[in-house]
Amino acid sequence: MKIRKWLDNILAFLTVISLASVIIVVTIQIMSRYLPYTAIWTEELTRYLFIYAICFGAPLALLRGEFINVDLIISKISTSFRRYYEIVIYIAIIVLNVVMVMEGYEFILIGSSQTSATMPFQMSVIHAAILIMSVFLVFYSIVKIVQLFLNKQEANEHFGGEEL
Repeated sequence: MKIRKWLDNILAFLTVISLASVIIVVTIQIMSRYLPYTAIWTEELTRYLFIYAICFGAPLALLRGEFINVDLIISKISTSFRRYYEIVIYIAIIVLNVVMVMEGYEFILIGSSQTSATMPFQMSVIHAAILIMSVFLVFYSIVKIVQLFLNKQEANEHFGGEEL
């Protein structure tokens, strides 16, 4: 569990760094409109940083049950059925993301022959976000399934945790 907590902290840190970098780059972009210096690279870098913020943040959102969901019917069924329902959902997420891992690898290979329009790096660096995110989503889905099997997490937590 210490490894998972360490991984959670690294992903949270990288998410914050990515989003803070987006703010800094957008500020540079705004300031460059009024200065003699033109920063043509800011729009592209902002997009890439936002992609990586999602890449690092989505697995944490999955782990914490922070994705938007509609629980009108699910909240009315029994907790034990809801637990199995969630396990099926996480298995579906695993299957989808295993496919995304394979396709993400192919996408990285395509990007290795391309370079960014305004930045000095290969597009495979950006395309790697799909692979990275998918690997972490598989890992955290497995963590959630184990928690549900061991009854360490209430099935209701996945469905919002709080009422609106």
